[in-house]
Amino acid sequence: MTEQVDSEFENLLEFIKESRGFDFTGYKRSSIQRRVERRMQQVEIETFAEYLDLLQVDQNEFTQLFNTILINVTGFFRDFEAWRELQQEVIPALLAPKTRGESIRVWSAGCASGEEAYALAILLAEAVGSEDFRRRVKVYATDVDEDALATARQATYGEKEIQAVPEDLRDRYFERTGSRYVFRGDLRHSVIFGRNDLVQDAPIGRLDLLVCRNTLMYLNAETQAQVLRRFHFALNPTGVLFLGKAEMLLSHARLFLPIDLKRRFFRKAEQVDPGQRLGIGQAHLDQSRAGRDPRLEDEALLLSPLATIVVNPDEVVAKANQRAEAQLGVSSREIGRNFPDLDLCQRISGLRTAFDDVRRNRGPMWLHEVQFSRSATETLFFDVQLVPLETGANGGVAVAAFFSDVTRYQRMTGELQAAHRQVETAYEELQSTVEELETTNEELQSTVEELETTNEELQSTVEELETTNEELQSTNDELQSMNDELRERTSQLDEANDFLESVLGSLRTAVVVVDTDLIVRAWNAQADDLWGLRSEETIGQHLLNLDLGLPMERLRPLVRGALVGDSDGDPLRLEAINRRGRTVGLVLSASPLRLRGSGPTGAIVLMDQTDAGAPAAGS
Repeated sequence: MTEQVDSEFENLLEFIKESRGFDFTGYKRSSIQRRVERRMQQVEIETFAEYLDLLQVDQNEFTQLFNTILINVTGFFRDFEAWRELQQEVIPALLAPKTRGESIRVWSAGCASGEEAYALAILLAEAVGSEDFRRRVKVYATDVDEDALATARQATYGEKEIQAVPEDLRDRYFERTGSRYVFRGDLRHSVIFGRNDLVQDAPIGRLDLLVCRNTLMYLNAETQAQVLRRFHFALNPTGVLFLGKAEMLLSHARLFLPIDLKRRFFRKAEQVDPGQRLGIGQAHLDQSRAGRDPRLEDEALLLSPLATIVVNPDEVVAKANQRAEAQLGVSSREIGRNFPDLDLCQRISGLRTAFDDVRRNRGPMWLHEVQFSRSATETLFFDVQLVPLETGANGGVAVAAFFSDVTRYQRMTGELQAAHRQVETAYEELQSTVEELETTNEELQSTVEELETTNEELQSTVEELETTNEELQSTNDELQSMNDELRERTSQLDEANDFLESVLGSLRTAVVVVDTDLIVRAWNAQADDLWGLRSEETIGQHLLNLDLGLPMERLRPLVRGALVGDSDGDPLRLEAINRRGRTVGLVLSASPLRLRGSGPTGAIVLMDQTDAGAPAAGS
């Protein structure tokens, strides 16, 4: 009875995988079965077979089942001590070797409703500042539950959910809207949500920090090993893995080394054994080999259901099992021969090249559905896996080649195609009797396909527009900041100009400011009144070219002296003709114009009017 229940449950999991793309076969059976039974009790169904029938007729039941299976238990800063260590120790250590402006990539795997992802964003913003966060940080948050992702994307939480966030962080990173708290919009663009199945989908790469808390605990040991190998690949050499309180990595010490075992922080191991990295090794390869029995190993290889050939580091065939002899013709007589010289390498396309690639790159390779003509009338098809073993003293690499016979599946494919052709023939016969209906159906089918294509294009366009919108939003924020700064500086410049004009206008002395080339830069109202020339007519003109009633030959040395830094020269007294044609007495003085920390950049000429009859110096 137990075997029947197990079989029905496996059929149910396989149906869910094929129909909806959710692979729960890697989850712990006891955990996943308990949750499915909970849903069965809610709909009053007793057997897995009956529940499978319900799923086949009621598509809406999938949603209720997934909500039961995918328990989204999360929160802000759950296990607060671990998060405090992340903030105070782990993140500073990750940021220390990075250059200014270098990107920071974080992945929150199994993010549920997003609290964990936003908590990571808060700690990183605290570490690098809001401006650097927007420019450098990307927080990728993934889950298999689309409903949970939809909630996470809204970035809004109630009083209960936000309670775990310290008050000072809550004030800085959340805006209150009614009874809800909304995460800051300028930082929200750096938190990217998407669907990812850890069991099936490729990982996000080049990560500095990978957070996967209390998700691995739902997977069985084999699936955990597969996921952890992907995590190892995804992390940078200095990357850190942050697990949940209930998870351990004791059986995967070769992939990750503990930083703080109590808080569940691990770093990526620098050197990883190829067997461990690829999942073909054992957990205790580094232990003593005293307990091994070569006779049993040879017997296991000999009776293996897969055709297996082992090539030593000198490219010589070391072992071949019975299956290799029966299917590939590689018997004991071939042992000791050069593997590339075997007839097998000539008759299977790509095998020799793949063998050389494995030895050169020291990584495994797959050849799928390769063709092997065993005789003139019989052709077999194989999936071939080439795996590197130990390295020889001369630097060569031993290789194991496993040949999995897929001829039966090829034949089934041919039979399936033949059955399809028969169905097509029957369909054509039926089509002749329902020609009018078929024409309409084809038109509708064409319309559906066009709509599907259009929908895909629109979806792609929407994604591109969302990306562009995020970029434009970031650019707009930067331009806004620059615009505000420019506006402030313009206002300051206007105030300075107004102040300068007020000062010059308030003086009772005619003031003229020139640069080092004697080009007029300032001309106050008293100079206008004295000479009858407005500032618009004089600014930008050479001082000595102006039509002034002054003896320019006496003015020139006074100004030149100020330009070379002579600020102690005696004032020059002379007579001049003012704008009314009257003779006036003037006292001219010039002083150098200096900017802070530099030499003279011009001269300030002061013209004080005296009695016309006063004697002029030097006259």
